[in-house]
Amino acid sequence: MDLNWSPEEQAFEAEVRDFLSTSLTPDLQRAGRLSTSVYADHHASMKWQEILVKKGWAAPHWAPEHGGTDWTVAQHYIWNRERIAAGAPGLSPMGISMVAYVIMKYGTVEQQRFFLPRILSGEIFFCQGYSEPGSGSDLASLQTSAVEDGDDLIINGQKVWTTHANEANWIFALVRTSKEGRPQQGITFLLIDMTTPGVEVRPFTMSSGEQIQNAVFFTDVRVPKANVMGEINRGWSVAKYLLEFERGGNAYAPALKARADAIARHAAETTGSDGAPLIDDPVFAAKLARARIRADVLEIMELRLLSAADGDGSVGALSSMMKIMGTELAGTLTELTMEAAGDRGLVYQPHATMPGGPVPRHHPPEDGYVSGEEWHALAPLRYMNERAGPIYAGSNEIQRNIIAKQVLGL
Repeated sequence: MDLNWSPEEQAFEAEVRDFLSTSLTPDLQRAGRLSTSVYADHHASMKWQEILVKKGWAAPHWAPEHGGTDWTVAQHYIWNRERIAAGAPGLSPMGISMVAYVIMKYGTVEQQRFFLPRILSGEIFFCQGYSEPGSGSDLASLQTSAVEDGDDLIINGQKVWTTHANEANWIFALVRTSKEGRPQQGITFLLIDMTTPGVEVRPFTMSSGEQIQNAVFFTDVRVPKANVMGEINRGWSVAKYLLEFERGGNAYAPALKARADAIARHAAETTGSDGAPLIDDPVFAAKLARARIRADVLEIMELRLLSAADGDGSVGALSSMMKIMGTELAGTLTELTMEAAGDRGLVYQPHATMPGGPVPRHHPPEDGYVSGEEWHALAPLRYMNERAGPIYAGSNEIQRNIIAKQVLGL
């Protein structure tokens, strides 16, 4: 097996680096490096998406006829690795990386023509309406109701932990259209305009002072049946298809390897109890080495799975394997980050004052630089945010059940 890039791949790598060096502005770079979770600052993310749209690289996994590229697996990997290394902010996945694939597979021609170009441009910004106060991992128990009324559905109920609902203008939601038969048989996948009368969003304030998660309430919200994806009462299959992309549609390894590199750099600047650099501590070094090995293994698996993906980009139940490995390793790396931060790992607030001065999250310096003090101060937030990784998109316990059933045949 030749693990070296081909001349064509090396040329593509050079093209990507040149594009990033000229198009990734310092404020965007800093926004990416200051991200405390999988979601970057919303305004920075949308600005970066606009730049990528002009280049034709906003949705490289999409089919070319919808605005994607015809990149090889190696090119996709190179792009992910280089953009992460450069500090580019991530794009919100709900539209481009999740519901867009549902629209491509289950949507009518009219739905595809309306939604896909607008998702790509950022004119339509989706959030996800799955979880409810009493329905998380047991999503089939959801109770938000949709009653047929002529050509419309009337929606009543509540969704919770809805990321960026306070920024979104559309939501894709699972609603209950029937209580007959098994719970999964009465669910419908629906696209809802957030400006429709009766939709109310109540943001939650996180420990960082950010408002990312929200509760969404529906009171007699009238939605055209033309916004149904697939068929009424058959949305469970649509939802499971989308979750393949939420759980494993994008590679984890490039970001995790970049995190490990950052830990190594900062551990070299942190002294242990003996006064020596933490990176020289054999126990810490061994833990970091084990994490790096796990990232290498995950990278090989992702490349194999992505190269074997179906024509629509899905990887089936094996997305559960990537989700388990990726989120658990991310948690391990935040533990090492906390250890490397030491007593400099202060609880971060958007305008907090720390030793060395304030942390101006929304006022980046001209060079896009993130100081060591800022990196250390963000460690607790990254640690706390990653505790949600094994829970969101279906808990890892559920993912193990999926693997046991669909892959191992148990």
